[in-house]
Amino acid sequence: MESMSDSDAIVIIGGGLAGAKAAEGAREAGWSGPIRLIGTEPYLPYERPPLSKGVLRGDDGPQAALVAKDGWAQAHEVELLLGAPAESIDLAARSVRLGATDLAYSRLVLATGSIAGHPPIKGSGLPGTFVLRTLDDALALRDRLLPGTRVAVVGSSWIGTEVAAVATERGAEVTLLGHGEVPLERVLGAEVGAFYARIHAEHGVRLRLGPRVEAIDGDDAVEGVRLADGTRLDADVVVFGTGVRPDLRLAKDAGLRTDGGVLADDRLRASDRHVFVAGDIAEAEHPILGARVRVEHWGNALNQGLAAGANAAGADRPYDLLPYFFSDQYDVGMEYSGWPVEFDEIVIRGSLDDGEFVAFQLRDGIVVGGANVNVWDVNEGVQALVRLAAPVRREVLADPEVGPEEWVARATVAD
Repeated sequence: MESMSDSDAIVIIGGGLAGAKAAEGAREAGWSGPIRLIGTEPYLPYERPPLSKGVLRGDDGPQAALVAKDGWAQAHEVELLLGAPAESIDLAARSVRLGATDLAYSRLVLATGSIAGHPPIKGSGLPGTFVLRTLDDALALRDRLLPGTRVAVVGSSWIGTEVAAVATERGAEVTLLGHGEVPLERVLGAEVGAFYARIHAEHGVRLRLGPRVEAIDGDDAVEGVRLADGTRLDADVVVFGTGVRPDLRLAKDAGLRTDGGVLADDRLRASDRHVFVAGDIAEAEHPILGARVRVEHWGNALNQGLAAGANAAGADRPYDLLPYFFSDQYDVGMEYSGWPVEFDEIVIRGSLDDGEFVAFQLRDGIVVGGANVNVWDVNEGVQALVRLAAPVRREVLADPEVGPEEWVARATVAD
């Protein structure tokens, strides 16, 4: 058995945005030793937002998704080990098994991301059924989104609604299926979800929310979708946007502490002091939110990857950035900051009817998150309110004459 021993190597497992940024973060923090990045896919590290946007639409080629452009590995002195998965981690020996090779590490960064799967229903593996997680997924699905194709999108959260928008723009006949009364209800609430329902309906999407999908019909390929209420919908393509699960196999098998993700402190250090985590799998203590949180969004992968790499290189920086993500659907652009759980009130600044507004999410009178839709340069103000973590005056938030730079000062409730 071949062994690659290097007492001062950082090994990164994960070929996505978080893994690539971990390598950059380590170099920026002064790491001069070897860095080796293991990626299951054969591609240079890439990010996922373009997959459901420009790449799927056909406006962009695969190159648009790459984080690591040509020359990236040389510029950051990263050895890329692509096209095969890491098989196991030996915490005691500080090594990673990759094929017939054991890679020794001084520090390990785990950024294994998430896995999208077909739900356990009859017919979910038929030809014509898709998930959207990898570059190969996006290219294969793009080839099927043709004018007149009948597409059923199962799942009405972010991936589902973005795929529905792109499929519609490509001329497909789209039905959006999901739980709840409106799309995105769990994350954005009923009022903002109703706005997105209207936008999709205006573009020709048929919304069929409520009844669960019971089976996918077809013998050799997709022919339709059967719902629990007995309805059958004709379909040529079915896209499952029903969520992902963090890829915890390596972490669990190695004996790291896990729950919904790999448990880590606010420095992104796992239960083994030589291991750091970033991205979808990291369930890390958050100094601002006061809890362990796990976030499956682009902004988290980018910034947490940089922080995990820097801390693996010897920095000692708490990771306290707020969760952030964005979504583009048709001509509707949105940014969100905060942690969208357990809000009990929404305050709107602007007009849902006009499609330009900020929706503040409050819990017990405190802003816990906010979405700005077709309104720009306000996201830092939303984040400042979340960090404030104190009761606010709702009338100030709703007042379009109060600029975001004034929100904290003007909205704070006096003692």
